Amino acid sequence: MGVEPIVSKYKVVTPSSKRTSRRITSNIDWITILLYMLLVGLGWMNIYAAVYSPDNVVNIFSFDINSGKQLLWMGTSVLLIIMLMVVDYKIYEHLAYPIYGFVILLLLFTLAVANPIAGSRSWLDLGGGVRLQPAELAKFATALAASKFLSSANLRQQQLKDHMVLAAITLVPPAIIVLQNETGSALVFAAFVLAYFREGMSPLILIIGGAAAFIFIMTLLVPKLYLIIGITALMALATWLDYRLLKRFKTMIALLLLVVGMIFSVDYFVNDILQPHQQNRIKALINPEADPLGFGWNVTQSKIAIGSGGFWGKGFLEGTQTKFDFVPEQSTDFIFCTIGEEHGWIGSTILIALFMLLLIRIVTIAERQKSIFGRTYGYCVASIIFFHFLVNVGMTIGLAPVVGIPLPFFSYGGSSLWSFTILLFILIAIDANKTQELVR
Repeated sequence: MGVEPIVSKYKVVTPSSKRTSRRITSNIDWITILLYMLLVGLGWMNIYAAVYSPDNVVNIFSFDINSGKQLLWMGTSVLLIIMLMVVDYKIYEHLAYPIYGFVILLLLFTLAVANPIAGSRSWLDLGGGVRLQPAELAKFATALAASKFLSSANLRQQQLKDHMVLAAITLVPPAIIVLQNETGSALVFAAFVLAYFREGMSPLILIIGGAAAFIFIMTLLVPKLYLIIGITALMALATWLDYRLLKRFKTMIALLLLVVGMIFSVDYFVNDILQPHQQNRIKALINPEADPLGFGWNVTQSKIAIGSGGFWGKGFLEGTQTKFDFVPEQSTDFIFCTIGEEHGWIGSTILIALFMLLLIRIVTIAERQKSIFGRTYGYCVASIIFFHFLVNVGMTIGLAPVVGIPLPFFSYGGSSLWSFTILLFILIAIDANKTQELVR
């Protein structure tokens, strides 16, 4: 006699662990996994292409070069995936805060004991030449903690207390990371705002952030007097088009004074607060041709490499800009140059399309979740990957500052691959089990 399924005011509850296992397996989003495998595999091949030398040919599997080392990280990532999929998916929500707290302690420990590497105290030496960067792990830990908090808070109610707690969860890790002198990794946490916006955060925050960034950039490009006149004219035009703004005349004047104050504070921020190498990154973004052999070298060589690939590219292992070390960090931060040079516009477009498909798939997964925790976590994953992709590709073509952000799943680096693998497969595990949740 078979076991009858339990029927109540909740939806179906599993009658058999074996059937449950089969159902979960069938619910795994294999399309997302296929996209992950394609990106990791293509990344591995291009890591080899970036370090390949025709004068000293080394086997792609050799542990003496980055492609061989990356293969080890890929193998350990497979073990991570198995663990993430086997563990009860509910543990990710239940242990979200403890995981977050542990990573915060790990960041503080790294800050205290890590040896400086290129001025950064962000790497833990595990021995045998293996190093771990806890800043990468902070991304998924923060995503879990923020999703846990938002599953119990409602941003649409605009509770100041909720906003302050969420801000603290989001800003503590990047604050420690900045102290480690890893500004690029800290900037990634700004991407969480996109996920919070989906959960009801006021669009005013996005508007203010976008306006501040626009004013900052324009201050570096346009004389201050012209910029102030232009902003004043725009505000006057807005008031003329909507006379109701006259009722908020004092607010408009206060806002104008705030903008003027920000414009005149940009020089102080750039010249007195930012470190020399950070100043050079901004100068390279604004005008890399001003010093092509100095601060503009990285961006200039990167654009030359990508442009030299033309439509079809020079062919696999046939790149010259990367082979002769004209492009810096060619297997990590600037790996997109290898794609552009060896595979041309076609290869670059295919890679961008793969990332777009992955992001669309992640958003689709997020929207079909039955819990706020799962949905918010999905959007956190999409936001982080999108930010990394946008900035990494942008900096190689001169549209974003060079801040040392890897291309997800593609760049060389164990900490980065682990971080993005954990980030993505926690979501896949939650999604595979979504039909097991009791839904009222």
